[in-house]
Amino acid sequence: MNTENGKPKGTKRLKSIDAFRGLTIAGMILVINPGSWKYIYPSLRHANWHGCTIADLVFPFFLFIVGVSITFSLGKAKSHDTQGTGLYLKIIKRTIILFVIGLFLNTFPKFNIADIRIMGVLQRIAICYLIVSIVFIKTEFRTQAIITGALLFIYWAIMEWIPIPNAELGSYEKGKTVATFVDKLILKGHMGYYEKLGEPEGIISTIPALSSTLFGVLTGQYLKLKKGIKKTSITLFLCGLVLAIVGLVWSNSLPINKQLWTSSYATLTTGLALILFSIFYYVIDGIQYQKWTKPLIVFGMNAITVYVLSIILARIIKMLTFVVDDKTYHLRSWMYENYFLGLFGNYGASLVYALLYCVFWCGIMWIFYSRKIFIKV
Repeated sequence: MNTENGKPKGTKRLKSIDAFRGLTIAGMILVINPGSWKYIYPSLRHANWHGCTIADLVFPFFLFIVGVSITFSLGKAKSHDTQGTGLYLKIIKRTIILFVIGLFLNTFPKFNIADIRIMGVLQRIAICYLIVSIVFIKTEFRTQAIITGALLFIYWAIMEWIPIPNAELGSYEKGKTVATFVDKLILKGHMGYYEKLGEPEGIISTIPALSSTLFGVLTGQYLKLKKGIKKTSITLFLCGLVLAIVGLVWSNSLPINKQLWTSSYATLTTGLALILFSIFYYVIDGIQYQKWTKPLIVFGMNAITVYVLSIILARIIKMLTFVVDDKTYHLRSWMYENYFLGLFGNYGASLVYALLYCVFWCGIMWIFYSRKIFIKV
């Protein structure tokens, strides 16, 4: 992108958005594909309950960039007042596709429809995309900012003031929260592995997740004001710093918790996302230092596609078992034990496998990118 006086010239795509999206997808693939689930470095494992690790940043970062992208993908329709039925049908269609793909992943490869897990990562993305897109189209910046903050406090009020059986008022104890109670009431028998622990992409916890996405919408609109890349980057960085501090302070009364997607967690992770994105924006679209971004961009241009395919392949790998010296392996366990373990030790071998799996998919998406294959979901 050419620049003039620090401002973007023309309407070319912001590479920082694609690179940031690609980073989050690479993070997702890395986190969910260790060589051994028993040996994962603490920073790459989700916090057991309260707290926040690097792994806990990936999903909120993605929702944040979904929000940023909404302002660019739907902004033209909004500015030209072309908010007809076709636009809403397009949004609904994309929502349904994302949700159905999420359901497919939840049941693949066994296809036990009777007790299928209803919610999941793609389902949450679909719901946030649907609601936030409509909010973006129907309201202006100031109203969106009010809604973003209001959702955070509504969630807090629900968690603090609604009583539930066998738990203290305002409990954030595992299995004894309002969010978990509602999920078990409505989603009972359809939470899969999380039946006892509580659904991490549950109903109540979607409320602050909407705020995570709306923060992205607010950011995208600020980017489109074109106040100059340096000034914009500094502003976003400072806003991120403030939000991160607010999240940490808030955690004294409302724990930071990914599984509950608490308001303090949403605020902290949005702050960190803004800080990182402001750096991406300045370096990539400002001073044009872009050589290092290609692997991230090839991920970011086919983000949902590579996420879905990487999960499908990982499960196929686990299905394909074979016996060596009277011991049963699938490809992942065989590579981990026979190639990586001796060289890197338990934790290192687990990480190396995840990294190589990520590199493999980067190669596949590089081919897609070079052939201009972009699958829009």
